[in-house]
Amino acid sequence: MAAFGLRGKSLLALLLACLLALVPAGLIGWSVLNNIHQHFGEGYARNATLLSRERISAPISRELALSLRFANSEVTRQWLRDPGDPAKADLFFREAELYRADFRDHAYFIGRLDNLGYYFNGGDQPHSREPRYILNPDSDADRWFFSTLRNTQGFNLNVDVNPELDTTKVWLNMVVEDDDGSVLALAGSGLDLSDFIRDFITSETAGVTPMIVDADGAIQAHQDRSLIVMNSGAGASSASGSNLLNLVDEQERDAVRAALEQVSQQPGSVVTLPVKLQGANQLLAVTYLPELDWYVANAVDLSTAEVIDSAWVTPLLIGLGALLILLVLIFAFAIERLLLGPLRQLKRGAQAMAAGQYDVAMPAGRNDEIGELSDAFGVMAKKVRSHTQELEQRVQERTRDLEEVNQQMRTAQRKIADSIDYASLIQRSILPNRELVNALGEHHAVLWRPRDVVGGDFYIFHSDQDHCLFGVVDCAGHGVPGALMTMLAHAALDQAISDCGMHDPAAVLQRTDRILRHMLSDANEAKSVATNMDVGLAYVDLKQGNVTFSGAKIALYYSDGDTVDHLPGARRALGDKRQGEYHNSQIELRAGRTFYLCTDGFLDQAGGERGFGFGNSRFADMLRAHASLPLNEQSAAFSDTLAAYQGDYPQRDDITMLCFRFD
Repeated sequence: MAAFGLRGKSLLALLLACLLALVPAGLIGWSVLNNIHQHFGEGYARNATLLSRERISAPISRELALSLRFANSEVTRQWLRDPGDPAKADLFFREAELYRADFRDHAYFIGRLDNLGYYFNGGDQPHSREPRYILNPDSDADRWFFSTLRNTQGFNLNVDVNPELDTTKVWLNMVVEDDDGSVLALAGSGLDLSDFIRDFITSETAGVTPMIVDADGAIQAHQDRSLIVMNSGAGASSASGSNLLNLVDEQERDAVRAALEQVSQQPGSVVTLPVKLQGANQLLAVTYLPELDWYVANAVDLSTAEVIDSAWVTPLLIGLGALLILLVLIFAFAIERLLLGPLRQLKRGAQAMAAGQYDVAMPAGRNDEIGELSDAFGVMAKKVRSHTQELEQRVQERTRDLEEVNQQMRTAQRKIADSIDYASLIQRSILPNRELVNALGEHHAVLWRPRDVVGGDFYIFHSDQDHCLFGVVDCAGHGVPGALMTMLAHAALDQAISDCGMHDPAAVLQRTDRILRHMLSDANEAKSVATNMDVGLAYVDLKQGNVTFSGAKIALYYSDGDTVDHLPGARRALGDKRQGEYHNSQIELRAGRTFYLCTDGFLDQAGGERGFGFGNSRFADMLRAHASLPLNEQSAAFSDTLAAYQGDYPQRDDITMLCFRFD
């Protein structure tokens, strides 16, 4: 009875202590929960804003890059310089259709400055090579065109309604300049505003309102289209209700401006601040897209947004309650034991076990609580000792296993590396370096740079007295797969040259295409992987003084230091799904004229400030600048130019460039 009474008193005292602790614990818990909610709310707003930024940045940057290439195309500028030339006009509209297929909205426009004609093809409009209408400087609907010309350097993004075409789009306006810096036109594409808002702005998450604003705070995109400022990108002022700064309280506008300034100086960062937006308390998160000069903002209503998943809150409360009950029972059990007499001996035994001495003397067996506790300590000591020994043995076994696996991995890696190095030696053996040196000496130069140890590019050379054949080949794939394709391609080209002779490059290409297709016709795997290759062949007849060229997606460039031109190759590669047709083109072999065969790895190499490809225009400028140099110096200059442009960007593709000149 006395023991029962002591147990009851201990439980009563413990329950009273718990009740007294619940009140301050509840207040502290509520404060902590609010802080956690605020903390997770800020993290939620940051993540939502970064997600919106990525959803917007990639597709818009792609459209922007395509529009810049379209506007800066030499074909576009040649037509604008001489719009009355039917050949140039035909070439422009055929190239523009290729760009239109790649644009997200499948539409392009160009507004000429000489006759103010506005050309547009896309959407439901029938294709036309005539202006849709004439731009009027006095028309409000055409104000964007003339404002863009006055206020824009390079390009801008503008949300505008075109009443003539009955479209509302996010327009990408690119300024087309001539070589002397004079403006020829505006060109670009657009994204349908409804599709843009649906794909990039509309949020299905409750309590989250994404938007895009410009540097002045004018809203460029919003779920509520009435808040969007039309034509702001061309210099139009925003209405009072369509500016982010006018949607927040006046005393908070400076803080919003400071946040916009901060993220513009630190692209990629996100700034959050609490504001009252349109009369409601919101958490505003902003980030900056420097390539578009746009700010992505998210207004998050913490009272509505599901910042913390409520599905785990109820189980958590139940678990806390169960834990509290468990703690009460454990503490009651412990208090009961602590009030009994001979506990100090058990304490010393427990301390000895904690120090690693498992063979400790426990109190003699008793039929009361102390006896039970002593037995429990004895059992625990045996199990801990047994488990410790077993664990040490397992650790040793696992350590040995890991060492064996690591040794096997190192051996396998070394074998693979040795195999690839040997494959590189084999691949280099098919390159005609010795033949080129013996036959041409300083009249040739080669730039061969595989992306990996082995690659999918190679070059060929054949000669017999006053005739020689040059060629570069770009097989699909990189590394080992590309290298294997080079062996097939090299064998196919040798057979085709043997069958057709060197004097007819087009016939060699046709024959090589048939040989490749025959090689791969029985391989089911070839239908699921890329087995095509780009080829350029140049046959030089020193007696006749001319060069015969035929190419499959590779052009022959030539320059005398003053001008740069090229003979284009066919638009289909060898081994393509659809068989191409290849024709010969001839050009005179003049003294001082240098010829260049180059794979697309050089032209497509990313670099510069924005990671764009090297490009045809920059390639032509490079050839013009160095065409008068000796060929070995040209090769070094090309390599240095590419390295300076590439910077820290990785090499995208295999690079091969073959140059030759006859004096």
